[in-house]
Amino acid sequence: MIIAGLTGGIASGKSTVSGIFREAGAGIIDADQIAHEVVQKGKPAWEKIKDHFGDTILLSDGNINRTLLGKIIFHEPDQKKILNRIVHPFVFQKMDAEIARLESRIPDAVVILDVPLLIETNMHRKLSEVILVYIPESLQLERLMARDGIPRIDAEARIRSQMPIDEKKQYATILIDNSRHIDKTREKVLDVLQVLYRKEKISQKDTRFRLSTPQEISE
Repeated sequence: MIIAGLTGGIASGKSTVSGIFREAGAGIIDADQIAHEVVQKGKPAWEKIKDHFGDTILLSDGNINRTLLGKIIFHEPDQKKILNRIVHPFVFQKMDAEIARLESRIPDAVVILDVPLLIETNMHRKLSEVILVYIPESLQLERLMARDGIPRIDAEARIRSQMPIDEKKQYATILIDNSRHIDKTREKVLDVLQVLYRKEKISQKDTRFRLSTPQEISE
């Protein structure tokens, strides 16, 4: 098994790239999906979030008000760090379990960890391959405004709140330019997948791979 990380800036098309990998047969572990699961009502992470932020963070049905929580952590970086320290350990544990499940079923699989904060959480340090999806900032701004229906000033603020893409490129081993036609992106993704399959065949299997070891969460 070979495990590669996949990340990218907001509105860069990372989900599109992840979908192409999935269609082509790679195993996909989606950190965002897992993060949604671990904060569901009654889960341990939900309890910790409620204890820290108070009952006002809950909707009438007891689930977390994601819109309100998002506003809080956007405007208060310290609260964002606290939320990440609560949620990330549970996410990493579930990701470890999914990696183990895939390894037992398909020992020679190529597994893609789809993680928005791959670099910010230092997860990239445990991976030999880091795939970064990027587009020019002008296109990123345009796509974000269209996707979320937000004004330019808000879109610019959301982009600025993330690690700059040029900084992320320093940690990447594979770059995917998603600014062109989808067919070009698909062609690049399939080429990358073939490279990963070749590396899997010659690599030493490391069954000790784990994400859920203690680590500093920077953001």
